[in-house]
Amino acid sequence: MNLLGVLEGLLFVMGDEGVTLEDICKTLNIDESKAKELLIELKKEYEKDERGIKISFLGNAFKLTTKKEHKEYYQKLIGNREETLSQAQLEVLAIIAYNEPITRIEIDEIRGISSSYVIKKLLSKDLIKVVGKSDLPGRPNLYKTTREFLDCFGLASINDLPDLNLVNKEEKQELFRKKEKIEEVL
Repeated sequence: MNLLGVLEGLLFVMGDEGVTLEDICKTLNIDESKAKELLIELKKEYEKDERGIKISFLGNAFKLTTKKEHKEYYQKLIGNREETLSQAQLEVLAIIAYNEPITRIEIDEIRGISSSYVIKKLLSKDLIKVVGKSDLPGRPNLYKTTREFLDCFGLASINDLPDLNLVNKEEKQELFRKKEKIEEVL
């Protein structure tokens, strides 16, 4: 079996999520040094001028990404497509913006549904970022909005968000902590 080809396929299939070194070892049934050797070999192959992608280590995982030197062509193609945010993405962005920093679990509690996929999409669009770890059990990631978020919505700072017309910060947090209250307000 061609482990290099299998590794390339793993990287492609996992897309934005990427593959950890541990997952590569388990999936290919190889040790860490062999996994690193394969990654280095494949990385060298992608570094050739005639290749348009490369292997990057982002967010504790290896991912296939495009080369920066080709950025203008990617932007030209993407610029021709109007990209809109889904209702779920807008909802999660609002929750993060008004409660940052916040964990995915807290977002899920507010929405009443898993937000994992939506968070991945927002991370890939650079509208949110991981800013640290919570002190909660399991040390979940804390999310905040980015400069791109502010640019996208024409805000100079997070303080420019529309006020929720509530008396104090505690009431504002309570609104976003309980989905039923959101429905009552609306």
